[in-house]
Amino acid sequence: MYTFKFTAHNTFVMFYKKKAFKALILFVAAIICSVMLVPMTAAAETADGFYLGGFPAGFVLNTTKVEVVGLCEIITEDGMCCPARDAGIKAGDVIDKINGEEVNKTADINTLISKEYKKYDLTLIRGGESLTVSIDPVKERASSGKRIGVLVKDSINGIGTVTYIDKTNNKFASLGHPVTDSENTLLEINGGTVYNGLVYDVKKGVRGTPGELKGAFESSVIGKAKINCRCGVFGDLSKDFNCSKLIKVEKASIDEVSIGTAYIYSTVYGKEPKKYKISIAKVDKQNKDNRNFVLKVEDKELLDRTGGIVQGMSGSPIIQNGKLIGAVTHVFINDPTRGYGIAIDKMTSSY
Repeated sequence: MYTFKFTAHNTFVMFYKKKAFKALILFVAAIICSVMLVPMTAAAETADGFYLGGFPAGFVLNTTKVEVVGLCEIITEDGMCCPARDAGIKAGDVIDKINGEEVNKTADINTLISKEYKKYDLTLIRGGESLTVSIDPVKERASSGKRIGVLVKDSINGIGTVTYIDKTNNKFASLGHPVTDSENTLLEINGGTVYNGLVYDVKKGVRGTPGELKGAFESSVIGKAKINCRCGVFGDLSKDFNCSKLIKVEKASIDEVSIGTAYIYSTVYGKEPKKYKISIAKVDKQNKDNRNFVLKVEDKELLDRTGGIVQGMSGSPIIQNGKLIGAVTHVFINDPTRGYGIAIDKMTSSY
């Protein structure tokens, strides 16, 4: 207190000297400029960096497979018919080729069927096996276009969790495990869009039956999906994505991970992630299936709400000693309080 008063008094005396007064004006101006520059510098510092995820995302991934999800009747000049049913096509079949030409998206079917062939052979994938059927397209009365009577899809969508944002390189990572088909085969993707998500309900996990987050997609975009691999879904971050509310974080190698207390950041309601206590029960650096950690949920609030780990929490970041060490990937079917996690080393080296 004495020092402050002494300094103030000496500054006041300086006002009576012209040169000193001029110097003081310059000094004050410098202080004002520095104050104005601080927020700009802080903003620049937060523009880049590595940020913690834990928030929900809606995934719409374009696949390279065109799957039959149903059959339908075609209204022709001669009545109604379904060429696909007559040819023996079933829901679940993947249309691989038409007359030897590859089908990678739904639009390819109409393009190839519209060509003037004497006959049309469809190569299907059914139960992992390839078979060929002949089909006779018919002309639809309303559009005069050729149709075969199939309802198909070439994309897959669902709710998951973003693990981290790499703002320096404008990348994002999510899920921690691959998106697979009904036969547990990794799906090749041809791009896709990842939206911000909202969790509105949860189906609680119980022994023998995994739980599930129920969510909705928002219109704002997180980024464009680029790859679906064994370590998750990765992509390019939208240039409009705002990191200002996210937590900046450092990564830790799997060699730094120890048995004991850790935390996950996850969203089980709304849009904002919360911190939940877990424990690392096992560390397996060399695991070939990327099941590098065995986790146990210890947090009573999370257990009360979800029963433990549920579908949709995949990708939730795992923190130990203030550093990002990995992401939640799987739940034990017979014990929803336990699950697996992937090491962050594996994820960051994937894209």
